[in-house]
Amino acid sequence: MKKPTRQIAIGAVKIGGGAPCSVQSMCNTDTRAVAATLAQINDLSTAGCEIVRCAVPDMEAAEALGVIKRQSPIPVVADIHFDYRLALRVLDEGVDGLRLNPGNIGERWKVAEVVQAARDRCIPIRIGVNAGSLEKELLEKYGHPTAEAMVESALGHVRILEDLGYDQIKISLKASDVVRTVDAYRLLAQAVDYPLHIGITEAGTTFSGTIKSAVGLGILLAEGIGDTLRVSLTGDPVDEVRVGYEILKSLGLRQHGVNLVSCPTCGRCQVDLISVAEEVERRLREVKAPLTIAVMGCVVNGPGEAREADVGIAGGKGEGLLFRQGEVVRKVPEKELADALVAEVEQMMRKL
Repeated sequence: MKKPTRQIAIGAVKIGGGAPCSVQSMCNTDTRAVAATLAQINDLSTAGCEIVRCAVPDMEAAEALGVIKRQSPIPVVADIHFDYRLALRVLDEGVDGLRLNPGNIGERWKVAEVVQAARDRCIPIRIGVNAGSLEKELLEKYGHPTAEAMVESALGHVRILEDLGYDQIKISLKASDVVRTVDAYRLLAQAVDYPLHIGITEAGTTFSGTIKSAVGLGILLAEGIGDTLRVSLTGDPVDEVRVGYEILKSLGLRQHGVNLVSCPTCGRCQVDLISVAEEVERRLREVKAPLTIAVMGCVVNGPGEAREADVGIAGGKGEGLLFRQGEVVRKVPEKELADALVAEVEQMMRKL
């Protein structure tokens, strides 16, 4: 059961309070390069990204973010560090959310100005604690960035905002270590009812980062923790979105796009199933309907899985059976399996 949390809104996206876990990403373009950043945001939106974050290292980037926000198809969050004037400027530019830690903004009056500007515009603030940038005093107290140190850091930032009468808050606690991250979120979930943004930070390349993220986020989501997520990968941020949805789909928490069921192949397989499965996945990548597609390679498990899918194929010797919603449609030669399956899906889509 999902842990109850307060609800906030980032643009039109509801966060917490029973809303489904949203998928976020972050642009890796230079925010000052408006055209390139917008192109990446459009790609992310097409992949299903619901909220996008952009770095704001200086005033030029803050001004550019206003142009980006006005043309973005999805809500835009500004990533702010140290300089409160950048937060004030992006708020003037109409961003949908801030990611900042009030403790690193400086004097209380600076934080108060940012909070007042955010309150006036009903803009949420995400407190983002990272194990790699904990406060010096906490590192001295705990020796290294433990889960307890991360939670203490987050609660300290929360108190600053609460003391200013502000509660439109979301919190994240990220480390590159899966176990430490999970422990930190478990502790925090017991201490607050603010919505939580989950992720394994600096998870790695697409291969290793996907595995770390799937394990860590899967544990948290299965325990009901997580109102938004980002899969942090060294690579194309579009892959972050795709992996995020696959994690959510695997737990039955979101239905977005095709659920591909394909066998790992073995000595019984008598068709080139790997090529067929990869081609089907590539060609159906943009399908948004929550269809289950089975690409199976032999007569043992193939017919059963294909029959249970919306559309499926079960391989034989140099050929396969094409299924649609539990019924055999026809027998198809191996070289036509991918085309036949994709055509069947397209035909089904036209009827939806």
